[in-house]
Amino acid sequence: MRLVVQIPCYNEEESLPRTLADLPRSVFGFDVVEWILVDDGSTDRSAEIARTHGIDHVVSLPGHRGLASAFLAGLEVALLRGADVVVHTDADNQYRGSDIPRLVEPILEGRADIVVGERPIGDMSFSILKKTLQRVGSWVVRRVSGTAVPDATSGFRAYTREAALQINVFSSFSYTLETLIQLGLRRARIVSVPIGVNPVARPSRLFRSLPEFVLRQALTMFQIYAIYRPFELFAWPGTVLVLVGMVPGVRFLFLFAAGSGQGHVQSLILASILFSTGGLLLLAAVIANITAANRVILEDLRVRTRRMELERPRGKAATGPGGS
Repeated sequence: MRLVVQIPCYNEEESLPRTLADLPRSVFGFDVVEWILVDDGSTDRSAEIARTHGIDHVVSLPGHRGLASAFLAGLEVALLRGADVVVHTDADNQYRGSDIPRLVEPILEGRADIVVGERPIGDMSFSILKKTLQRVGSWVVRRVSGTAVPDATSGFRAYTREAALQINVFSSFSYTLETLIQLGLRRARIVSVPIGVNPVARPSRLFRSLPEFVLRQALTMFQIYAIYRPFELFAWPGTVLVLVGMVPGVRFLFLFAAGSGQGHVQSLILASILFSTGGLLLLAAVIANITAANRVILEDLRVRTRRMELERPRGKAATGPGGS
């Protein structure tokens, strides 16, 4: 059994030594433990420091691509290197590497495909607004995916090889919410385990201000809902508009039958507008549902293709583009 720990990194030369020092070199149930650093276009000495502190492989991206791209690049290399389980953690030392054995335990016991580290959010130094958004984001994930993950934005996770093969991220901001929804809809077994966290050393680099964080999270949630629940996105407002349109429509018909409908044409116009808009949204819901079905088929084909590619015999383990 091979465990690969992947660490996306962007200008983390100060925190990397602490992060790497906390990672285990041996984990019960695994014969090999490897560390991969995904250098997301760092302009400091992150890659050099990682090599001097025991990192096994460095994957260098051509420029700063963002967390989602770095996550996918690390996942690709981990799979190419024959990982049976992939653990994702951050380079800023937020998560405790010593909790990795606890994180992979449900997978080793055969009761999970994905394990999410549940942070003690209530005890962390987040603002009230950020804690609220975290809870809202987790609720959206549970609502859309049918899972029960209490900390959906946690980046400390373990994936089985099969689960990792199925991941495909569309968002350019982050991968946390989308991957849970994608795998949850595929009926993957997702569990959470409590973990510890280290004190926050610096503000997040994913966003520059709280309003930006709010906006990007809101847009991410909307995008996720549009991709994975398109029928509900169009069907609910369409149904509401049709039902509301019935009120002025019935009113006009009643007045018309009573012989006084000529002076209430505005009710007929309003009903027509509401009915037409609602009908178009319901039609869009049907088309979107068909498109979503095609997306599932394409995702299945992609997984099968990736599985065949990774099963081809290789002379030596690959490190991927820019790897060392």
